[in-house]
Order: sequence, then structure tokens, then C-alpha cells
Amino acid sequence: MQTETVTSSPVVFTPNTIMELKRLMAEKDFNHDQFLRVGVKGGGCSGLSYILAFEDRKPEDEMYTIEGIPCIINPAHAIYLYGMEIDWKSGLDARGFVFTNPNASSTCGCGSSFSV
Repeated sequence: MQTETVTSSPVVFTPNTIMELKRLMAEKDFNHDQFLRVGVKGGGCSGLSYILAFEDRKPEDEMYTIEGIPCIINPAHAIYLYGMEIDWKSGLDARGFVFTNPNASSTCGCGSSFSV
């Protein structure tokens, strides 16, 4: 398994996202053997959906440390993620992670899927 950590990440977390992720990681039942996976998968109303979940590392994953948060990204997904900003909203009008992707040619109304 690859142990190298890549320092330049294709994605950026806002301060709100960093705070929320660190809060989740501080939960008593959090599995510290897992990493934050940032990626995409086929599906959703626009063709591709975002992945943002704590998972086990796979051999093909590249490691990143973003603001102290250990992340994994499949290199095949990086072309869809490059330059993307992930924000955390907790207001009355929106709650959850929001993806701003400069590579998306269109996005769905909920913002969790896109096409290129």
C-alpha cells in the first residue's frame, strides 16, 4: 500500500467545512482508522454525484492532508474535482455540505450532482 502523502490537493475546504469535519472526527464513535474520501460516482440527476464520506483507504487512493484532515482521493476522480471548493452551511435556508465545482457544466437543484 502506498504511504506517500500528496501535499497539493485538488479541493479546498472553507473554514466552516474544516470546523464541521473536525467536529465529526471528535465524536466518541468516530473510527480514526478511516479517512475522508472526496470523490465522484456515476448517478444523480445530472450524471455524476459527489462522494464525501469517511472510508477505508484503497490501494489506488492518493493521500492528502487538508488543514490537518487526512483525505483520500482516487486519482481518476481528481480531474472532476480540481479547483472545487467544499463549504458547510448550517443556516435556515441551507444545511449540509455545498460543492462549488468550476469543472461542472451543469448542476442539479440540490447541488449534489453535476455533469461535465
